[in-house]
Amino acid sequence: MAAKKILFLTGDFAEDYETMVPFQALQAVGHVVDAVCPGKHAGERIKTAIHDFEGDQTYTEKPGHQFALNASFDEIDPTQYDALAIAGGRAPEYLRLNQKVLDIVKLFNEQRKPIAAICHAAQLLAAADVIRGRRISAYPACAPEVKLAGGDYADIPVDAAITDAHFITAPAWPAHPEWLRQFLVALGTRIEL
Repeated sequence: MAAKKILFLTGDFAEDYETMVPFQALQAVGHVVDAVCPGKHAGERIKTAIHDFEGDQTYTEKPGHQFALNASFDEIDPTQYDALAIAGGRAPEYLRLNQKVLDIVKLFNEQRKPIAAICHAAQLLAAADVIRGRRISAYPACAPEVKLAGGDYADIPVDAAITDAHFITAPAWPAHPEWLRQFLVALGTRIEL
């Protein structure tokens, strides 16, 4: 299997686990992963947040790690990537306001390249208007946005994921094993034990 080149969109206050785990796991199996954030350059850091489920009406938020970006947003050529991964958390709230980010999401959709989105990343998919008619999972608070964008909200367990065409989505970080497994299948990654 040839290594795939993955563009990883993240930003300040992205969910810590949804940034760190896929970034490292995808590299661990041999893929090249370029983590970018609008307005930031390679070597700069973003703040992450740890979202936990502690029995409240929504998740709780605590400071996460400082995550070092390894590529510069303004220097990437999206056509050179095989897939797109998008971290959840609060970052998609502002990522969806950046036209270049929306154009990148639309490009990957038009080319039917794998798009892996977790948690609040569905906000970005909805804003890019690429999920019409697709079954999409997300953090439950994003269900209205998925539906308003013409998607079919997949209300699945927090540790599950769903693939519909080239979209691989999941509700939150407890789904990492299944979300990453489905993403690796979409990438054609073979892991032999």
